[in-house]
Amino acid sequence: MITTADDVIRADLDHICAKLETEFPLMRGSQFLITGGAGFLGYYLVQAVLHWNHSQVESDRVKLTVYDNYSRGVPEWLTALDSDPCLTLVKHDVTNPLPEDMPAFDYIIHGACIASPTYYRQCPIETMDANVNGLRYLLDYCVQRKASSSPVRAFLFYSTSEIYGDPTPEDIPTPETYRGNVSCTGPRACYDESKRYGETLCVNFADQHELPIKVARPFNNYGPGLKISDRRVLPDFVRDVLAGRDIVMLSDGSPKRTFCYSADAVAGYYKILLRGRPGEAYNIGVPEPEISMADLADRVVALGQELCGYQGRVVKKVSEDSDYLVDNPNRRCPIIDKARAELAYDPSIDIDEGLRRSFIWYQGNSEAEDA
Repeated sequence: MITTADDVIRADLDHICAKLETEFPLMRGSQFLITGGAGFLGYYLVQAVLHWNHSQVESDRVKLTVYDNYSRGVPEWLTALDSDPCLTLVKHDVTNPLPEDMPAFDYIIHGACIASPTYYRQCPIETMDANVNGLRYLLDYCVQRKASSSPVRAFLFYSTSEIYGDPTPEDIPTPETYRGNVSCTGPRACYDESKRYGETLCVNFADQHELPIKVARPFNNYGPGLKISDRRVLPDFVRDVLAGRDIVMLSDGSPKRTFCYSADAVAGYYKILLRGRPGEAYNIGVPEPEISMADLADRVVALGQELCGYQGRVVKKVSEDSDYLVDNPNRRCPIIDKARAELAYDPSIDIDEGLRRSFIWYQGNSEAEDA
């Protein structure tokens, strides 16, 4: 029975490793780099591979290096893992040239980027630099490694479902072949357009240099690791509940999303890294249920009432930020047939269980510095 944040983490790590029972062995004895590993998705990307290591003989364990600028300091969960001999933490801003003494990595995941709309709109140039310049440094590294005796075996770039922009109704649910309806000058463009260009870089490097580069397009991931201060919708709602105040909804509640729990999503990202085709992009999310922000708020209220005696309600207000909802799509829902067929991607933690686990995790992680 899952009743504490530690229970959630154990269950999720077991879930991820079970989903990857044929993939993780491909990484035996390898050197692995994750950029942005101190962030939301890094939370389980990092812990899952170290969790898998515990069941392996020493020579088969993955040696993991995390690059991050640690702009808010090294998070407690990562500090707690620092004694693991298979983990190396390096303070490095990916918008700068790579360290000269960089090891010969076998696998790379480039996840370093601001992903919360509130924060990337405050730092648009830094956001673009991470997705373009930071990516280019890593792709050039892959070219250099290919010329050596130890080429990179697989590279994953984190793109986003926001490269689709605001799809027309007939293009929802959205397949990877949809070209997008995106503003190149709006308040979200720094993120959306730099991710689109990042994908173009990846596809062309994969083709021209015959490199094993793959692309992930996450759709509304949530769960442990997503700071309560992140300013995305679920942590905002839970933060209000745990503070005992009314949930403040900064829209009319009508926008709809499908939400994918982080343990399922991270399993999907590793499947792309290890089984995906070079030069290809894969949607990672869930196709159903599509729920409105009003429905999500009601579900969080019900969990709060059950788990901590919450007595508040949902209040709708207009954001003081005039750009808050600009270019924010009314619906976002993926088609995941490609990932199912090619990667055996099979998300199985439903929205009710995922929200319950998330709420319990936030009860144990109710304070955080700004994301």
